Amino acid sequence: MSQLQPARGTHDLIGETARRHAHVIDTARRITATYGYEEWSTPIFEDTRVFSRTLGDTSDVVTKEMYTFPDRAGESLTLRPEGTAAICRALVTNGLTQNLPQKVFYNGPMFRYERPQKGRYRQFHQIGAELIGVSDPLLDAETIAMGHAILRALGLEPAIQLEINTLGDNESRSAWRTALIDYFRRHVDDLSNESRERLEVNPLRILDSKSAQDRALLDDAPAFASYLNDESRRFWDGLRRGLDSFGIPFVENPRIVRGLDYYSHTAFEFTTDKLGAQGTVLAGGRYDGLVAEMGGPPTPAIGWAGGIERLALLLEAPPERPAGIAVISMGGDTMNAAVQAVQSLREAGFRAELETRGSVKKRMERVVKSGASHAILLGDEELARGSVQVRDLALRAQREVAIADLVRIVSEKA
Repeated sequence: MSQLQPARGTHDLIGETARRHAHVIDTARRITATYGYEEWSTPIFEDTRVFSRTLGDTSDVVTKEMYTFPDRAGESLTLRPEGTAAICRALVTNGLTQNLPQKVFYNGPMFRYERPQKGRYRQFHQIGAELIGVSDPLLDAETIAMGHAILRALGLEPAIQLEINTLGDNESRSAWRTALIDYFRRHVDDLSNESRERLEVNPLRILDSKSAQDRALLDDAPAFASYLNDESRRFWDGLRRGLDSFGIPFVENPRIVRGLDYYSHTAFEFTTDKLGAQGTVLAGGRYDGLVAEMGGPPTPAIGWAGGIERLALLLEAPPERPAGIAVISMGGDTMNAAVQAVQSLREAGFRAELETRGSVKKRMERVVKSGASHAILLGDEELARGSVQVRDLALRAQREVAIADLVRIVSEKA
């Protein structure tokens, strides 16, 4: 056995794992297309500033988890830790801020240096969607409904709960932030060391703390609802009415926060209790200031991302591998016709394979073991008649059909 193994926190996508992974992507791609979304693909690595600007220089992702390295020209590059910043960079770079709204679907690998655990890797994969250029609580609800539709199509709905919160507008959040700072400063001696540092640079992130001593202070912390202005309340009410219109059940969770100033209004998470402590499988929110951070004009936007590995783990069963069709040449002059037959089946969309190794008996044994639905047998006599033998392996029935009718006959049986 080779001593070479996948790097810590990475994994190979093979067999059932690959089928689960592909099923999540294919389902998300299909559902988002019905909502009018177009797929984009951005580079796996970006100028480090794409992420340091947007994730915050003091965030754990930037300070502890990013894979950052200088290239040979001395430029600082970073393997993307998330997809939204790259999409917004692409929007600005490609001059699309004058062509809004943009509805974007993406998928691909992301990279974070953190402790690997169930469903969480250092190279992980995400699906994501961004609606850029629209500020409307009804469309926030629709964006959430689209995520819900993907989870439902994956058969996960019974195990998933939607939690929502409002982050208000800048005015509301600024007033709340001031109140939080005053509160935590009065209890600074009770904060963890990490939260004392956060108090000076990003106090909202204290609300995300996992420290027991920090969590004990949160129950009495100022509630954001007390600082919402009229505009923020209207947006919050509109979001909840919109979710009701789309028939999406939800619970309100005031603990869902985002620590950076460009986030506003809507924040949400789809969670489950089937993956242990790391229960969020798809999450997002409104980020009206992010495009401007990339050098574009002020642009409203909302989006979400979902972890493919986590979603794949929740699937009850992997998608079945389609049953194949085997084509077997049994005569010295039949190989060319066998090649033409297998190609015609492939062009019609069937999974078809040409069996050439060993005796006809050995080949048939392999075909049956493979789970193929049909075997197409072509000998010299059949070729002379312009026909093939079609053996239905499930029914153990065989019939001779004209080569010209092969695709039609197999399609009728599929």
